[in-house]
Amino acid sequence: MLGLVLLTIGGVRFADMGLKAFVFTKADEEQRLYNKQPSFAPVSTDKLGSLASDSQTTLSESERQNIRQWLSDYKNWQEQKTNIDPVTAQRHRDASLNLALILIGLPLYLYHWATIKKDSKAKVQ
Repeated sequence: MLGLVLLTIGGVRFADMGLKAFVFTKADEEQRLYNKQPSFAPVSTDKLGSLASDSQTTLSESERQNIRQWLSDYKNWQEQKTNIDPVTAQRHRDASLNLALILIGLPLYLYHWATIKKDSKAKVQ
């Protein structure tokens, strides 16, 4: 019995993964975007703190380039973030899981129902 449960759970998760990859492609968009989020501080936080309070702090050219690159990456990430609808992504995740449960559960249910029906006919005769 435990083996059947584990097999069912594995089958559902595998079907869910396939559905997300090929049918409900927007299900993982939000997660993919958060994995591409730019790193936080291009220079040390001490320097950033002193930049806000002291106008005498200077940055090296490489630090300035890092800040420009980080700002560019962050703006691109923000633009991509606005293009993703989190509600649609959640609906795709839900639909994928629910369809996977139906695809795996329905044949199991029908098989057990047919087996019980056959056994009950055998008992009557």
